[in-house]
Amino acid sequence: MNILLAMIPAFFWGTTYAVTQYTLADWPPLLLGAFRALPAGLILLAIKPSLPSKGDWQILFSLGLINIATFFGLIFVMALTLPSAISGVGMISVPVFAMLYNWLGNKHRPSLTQTLSGAALIALAWMLFDPASISLSPLGLSAMLGAIMCIVVGSSITKSLGNRIHWWTVLTWQLILGGLCLSIAAGVQATMEPDKYAAVFEQMTLTNIYGLVWVVGLNTAFGYGMYVWLLQRMSVVDFTFGGIANPIAGIVCGLILLGESFTPFQYSLMFGMIVMSLMPQIVLTLRQHRLRAAAVSQ
Repeated sequence: MNILLAMIPAFFWGTTYAVTQYTLADWPPLLLGAFRALPAGLILLAIKPSLPSKGDWQILFSLGLINIATFFGLIFVMALTLPSAISGVGMISVPVFAMLYNWLGNKHRPSLTQTLSGAALIALAWMLFDPASISLSPLGLSAMLGAIMCIVVGSSITKSLGNRIHWWTVLTWQLILGGLCLSIAAGVQATMEPDKYAAVFEQMTLTNIYGLVWVVGLNTAFGYGMYVWLLQRMSVVDFTFGGIANPIAGIVCGLILLGESFTPFQYSLMFGMIVMSLMPQIVLTLRQHRLRAAAVSQ
């Protein structure tokens, strides 16, 4: 059941790429990140006020820097430089990096099914992102790799705080602190490129406002609320496999909002990556079902 719940925030996150290109295409990534993080954090603080203890500020600042400031900035670079479907499908590689991180950092060896599924994901991604078959921005691909690492490291830190800090406090203050970092960075960039920032506010449209409401309300306040709550109830690797909804949202929204289309072979590679990302959870579920059935029969 938790895997299904994990698909809800993942679906909203998967809409980020197409919604950004459709409603906020000319906005600088740092400004988008600041608008996404800080208002959402302040909304959550108003809903349920909380204040970290003195000894928790440093870890929350680190979490906000990794999980929010850096990640949000990279996500919007991806959203503005890569096709929505590619961004969503590319982020499905997170479980592979999560398994490697847990293996090397925490000595948690992946199962045979996870290893084979991860290897298949890498092979399919290699074919999908082949420069000979599709032209993709190197900047966008680099941002994707950085964003994946932010998810893995940030999720591990978030989970480690489960017994120390209430999940609402973690959620609220990582957004506020990360949003403040992004706001400062955006302010510095605005002094260097004032015309770009002036154009954003002078040409504000209703479409821009709709996009901001979607990104701040559903993608962030609601999506991250579910994210932090679920991480206290399931493993990081299991949560990342719930991210299957991310590429589905990216593909569907890219098709509907942006008119993106790919070859049948490219769609088959995307579908293959989605199936491989689900395979470990499917095998585990079937194994648990057999064990329960055997226990009942005895």
